[in-house]
Amino acid sequence: MKSASSFTALAIRYGFLVLMAALIVVFSIAKPAFMTPQSAVFILQSVAITGILALGVTATLVVDGFDLSIGSVATSALMLSAYVQVVWGLGAFVAVALCLAMGAAVGLINGLLIVKGRIPDLLATLGMMFLLIGLQRIPTEGNSISTGMVLKDGSTATGTFSPNFLMLGRYRIDFVLPDLVPLSVVFLVIIAALMWVFLERTRHGRVMYAIGSNAQAAALAGINVNRYRILAYVISGVTASIGGILLAARLGRGDVGSGNNLLLDAVGAALIGYAVLGAARPNAFGTAIGALFVGVLLQGLTMLNAPYYTQDFIKGAVLVVALVFTFALSGRIGRG
Repeated sequence: MKSASSFTALAIRYGFLVLMAALIVVFSIAKPAFMTPQSAVFILQSVAITGILALGVTATLVVDGFDLSIGSVATSALMLSAYVQVVWGLGAFVAVALCLAMGAAVGLINGLLIVKGRIPDLLATLGMMFLLIGLQRIPTEGNSISTGMVLKDGSTATGTFSPNFLMLGRYRIDFVLPDLVPLSVVFLVIIAALMWVFLERTRHGRVMYAIGSNAQAAALAGINVNRYRILAYVISGVTASIGGILLAARLGRGDVGSGNNLLLDAVGAALIGYAVLGAARPNAFGTAIGALFVGVLLQGLTMLNAPYYTQDFIKGAVLVVALVFTFALSGRIGRG
């Protein structure tokens, strides 16, 4: 019994990493092109934006919340940055600053609705999601934003995307091989490292975990629970807007439908993070690995020509298996 329990404990701690390594091996054997630098670039690009959004979701999960508006915040940032540069003719700095301010404002409103208005987090952020989906389409009557587009008054937009702005999503850094690592991946690594240090190594992060574990006990200990819960949603809003900025910089246009899958992929990465090293809780390192896993899985399925309508099913199946290992089996060990 003891050996079986030890094996299960090892499976819970390292099983997910073994699964990801096995997937890489299988995809590489089935499609040798999977291991090429070009394939790696595609994976890293997809991982960057998904991972950044997932880190925002992680911040809300830590305080026992959940943010359904991250995808719409990212798309709103994408549209806003495009509108500021193409329609208003302003520069990259103003576009980025306005997007970050928008993300922080949305996060603040979400937090206030939840802690002051006492609206359940899922309902508050779901309402914000629908509000933003509609709001971002009003200025252009549902059209995407591109250089030289015709405006509502019949005039032509004279602005263009700043080269400095486009560099955020398109520049690649020489690492091992030329032009291999997208700059957006560097942003992901920096944000993930900062989030990990904040949550795991600072008093504020430990307080947020305490709130997520037992908010009432945290309040009795003198912690301002509402302030930290609002902070979590502000972090989520800002990280989502960063993801939207990077997506706009990569596309070079304000594509109104480009963020459709961001929410599901980011939530999946954050929840898969529970299974990494048997953490059984939201954590920045696990979320980053979860995002990498989603990128590897989607790239492999795409190269194997798997039908697009099966990809969500496969992602869901992997998520369910990961959560079963994390919670069901770990709970069994604890009871033993």
